[in-house]
Amino acid sequence: MLKHIFTSESVTEGHPDKIADQISDAILDELIRQDKFSHAGIETLLSTGLVVIAGQIRTKGYVDIAKIARQTIKEIGYNNGNIGFSADDCGVIVAIDEQSPDIAQGVDKNKGKYKKQGAGDQGLMFGYACRETRELMPLSILMSHKMAARLAAVRKNKTLPYLRPDGKIELAVEYENTKPKRLDTIVVAAQHNEKISLQKIQADIIKYVVKPVAGKYLDDKTKFFVNATGRFVKGGPPADTGLTGRKIIVDTYGGHGAHGGGCFSGKDPSKVDRSASYMARYIAKNMVAAGLADRCEIQIAYVIGVAEPVSVLVDTKGTGKINDEKLEKIVRQEFPLTPEGIINHLRLLRPIYKKTATYGHFGRELPEFTWEKKDKIAILKKYLR
Repeated sequence: MLKHIFTSESVTEGHPDKIADQISDAILDELIRQDKFSHAGIETLLSTGLVVIAGQIRTKGYVDIAKIARQTIKEIGYNNGNIGFSADDCGVIVAIDEQSPDIAQGVDKNKGKYKKQGAGDQGLMFGYACRETRELMPLSILMSHKMAARLAAVRKNKTLPYLRPDGKIELAVEYENTKPKRLDTIVVAAQHNEKISLQKIQADIIKYVVKPVAGKYLDDKTKFFVNATGRFVKGGPPADTGLTGRKIIVDTYGGHGAHGGGCFSGKDPSKVDRSASYMARYIAKNMVAAGLADRCEIQIAYVIGVAEPVSVLVDTKGTGKINDEKLEKIVRQEFPLTPEGIINHLRLLRPIYKKTATYGHFGRELPEFTWEKKDKIAILKKYLR
């Protein structure tokens, strides 16, 4: 019997990097709400008492960027200056420029060299799916997200009113013959007020956050580390600078599979860092759901300004019912891979992106997340005959 341990992590919506992602995507949503053809690349940085929003935008709408930033920070829970960071009294600096015309001519139809809507940047994107969970996601990252979301929920619903917005989860899952069997180690960092004892925090977190999520994967050998330094009072931007796109592994598959390196948040779907990653997940998930493989990783690569991908790669990790080379041909035949095709098929010109900015872009089967649909199963199953 082969055993190994794999670890993934997630963070709460109050983690500084995730605040930055949510601000960038909240701005993008408002741009798309006013003008669905808005193009944007928005970066947010947070530090002690300061929010800096920079990037490039092309739109017919108007967005009060500072107002959206403050509103987002307040919704997360930073609404009290006593905890070190507050929506009402932080400074907001906006440094936004127009989209480069050299990029614009490559992503606009009937302009540029190829006359089709080209990719908004060069790059390589990956998608992944496996049979570890009902959602066809790796267990370690899916459960990390669920635990991080619960850590935020028990703060907001006052079950644990002493908690503050910042927090992190790390789960080490033990596998037997590639299947998850138990949780070997659980790590929780939960920001709190200064009046609560470490012993109470540890007991409460295990009772109200860990056990309701971990369930059958806990045993008497599972190790727990809750606030391992002994104290987590100072948190959020005053303790750790936040930046858009710095949690790309949290956003995707928790270290399972490969990652192209580009982040998602703040980018409109003309940028294939985002849209092609969503399509790659959609392809991989439908492949696994249709029974063509037990694990599937998809790579798609693009050139800026060019519509068709440079390459498409399918890697089923030896679990494919059809050889990978044939699966690549099936992908090209059954799935739209141009930027315009992806945007139309997944209906990406909608203000749906703020929801993606916390607890993972993949694995949550929300109505807005069209890339999580399994609507190609019947078409793909015909290749098994």
